[in-house]
Amino acid sequence: MNTTSFEELCLRLSTGSSKDLSALLPSGIQQEVGHFNVFNLTDFAQTTRDKPITPYPCRVFYKISLLTGPSTAEYPDGTIEITQPALIFSTPKVPFYWLPKGRQTGQFCVFTAEFLQPTKSGVMLDELPIFKMSGNRVFFLSEMSSNRVQAIFEQMQDEIASDYAYKYDLLRTYTLELIHLGQKLQSTSALHPNHTASARMTSLFIELLERQFPIETPQQQMRLRTAKDYADQLAVHVNHLNKILKETTGLTTTDLISGRIIQEAKILLRQTDWTIAEIADSLGFADVAHFAKFFKRETSFAPGAFRLQTPSLNYT
Repeated sequence: MNTTSFEELCLRLSTGSSKDLSALLPSGIQQEVGHFNVFNLTDFAQTTRDKPITPYPCRVFYKISLLTGPSTAEYPDGTIEITQPALIFSTPKVPFYWLPKGRQTGQFCVFTAEFLQPTKSGVMLDELPIFKMSGNRVFFLSEMSSNRVQAIFEQMQDEIASDYAYKYDLLRTYTLELIHLGQKLQSTSALHPNHTASARMTSLFIELLERQFPIETPQQQMRLRTAKDYADQLAVHVNHLNKILKETTGLTTTDLISGRIIQEAKILLRQTDWTIAEIADSLGFADVAHFAKFFKRETSFAPGAFRLQTPSLNYT
């Protein structure tokens, strides 16, 4: 089986300069060159005119492509017709053939596993959902998403041509942005195959709840205050949300919200000099009386009395 190395690909698509010239580069750049490159498909198409691009049966590099012209993507398990802007992720482990139909526009970047090795980026490519052996790897884009992806590729092309000493660190960031954009386009079930629907809903609720905190200024207020507020944000009926949370946590939606508000109230009473009225307002209470009644019911202390307690009592 033929194998196309990263260097052979870049040599084929570039001017053909010898890679030995890399010896003239600064040592920091030497370690990066040969791990990443980015190309404008329009330029490539112009040099090949309308000749079909020869597919490579085996690659040792990863590839992310933005394709805006009509073409066909062929995989061992099927063929996908590309008739609108698409973002495509290719991995060495999955054979992939791209068959353009006429003149093409778009951009693509190629990189080796070493470019995103954990010591540099914190990720392992083959463990990312987007590069798994199974699953969708072609994503059709809306106009807004297509413009966003194109802007990232243009930033890549500008950066790789720059003399910025840390440009490859920035290129890693752009590459990861494309990867995460692709993973967001995957369905939630594909990203969390081992999680039940109830576990996913519980996770989304807890994340939404935690995003209301910390309260950092008296002017800041909780945006979501009731069980219905959270249900509306999660696009489910409040009874359904309550049933799921009761099953997965043993507590109702209101119990979980109240518990987190109490936790924040204790922090604000102990660690700030805000008035009790300011704390009550920031936590979404209509007035001090409602806050005091709620706080005493949950802790057995009035807010003022709790504030006077010494930290050594460690009420939490």
